[in-house]
Amino acid sequence: MDQKSLHDLLYVAAFFLGGLAFAVGPFVISYLLAPRNTRNTQNKTDQFIECGIEPIGGAWIRFGIIYYLYALMFLAFDVDVLFLFPVAMAYNTEFVIRDFVEILIFVGILSLAIVYAWKKGVFKWERKTYNPQ
Repeated sequence: MDQKSLHDLLYVAAFFLGGLAFAVGPFVISYLLAPRNTRNTQNKTDQFIECGIEPIGGAWIRFGIIYYLYALMFLAFDVDVLFLFPVAMAYNTEFVIRDFVEILIFVGILSLAIVYAWKKGVFKWERKTYNPQ
């Protein structure tokens, strides 16, 4: 094994260990720093009362699934748009038209996902009111 392939292998190992640390690290940190539940309470809304806010409406109002779909779509497109910056910087100046067409194809595929969600009614939010009766 020559010197260059050994360096490449060390770089791959370092990136793998770094990725593993970023993936497992938050779980380990939260396990070590999380408070332990030492009391057995019957009232499940204690966390709201302790911060000075009295719970209203039973305090267990469910959000519609549309909210989560909207949030997931935002995150997906937010991350996908971040790919445009390094791609635009990495393209050569020799084939400008080809590079531009590739970016248009990428954005076009993202746009198809928005059109699909629009047709499925993800962006229609019906206003729901809480009626305790």
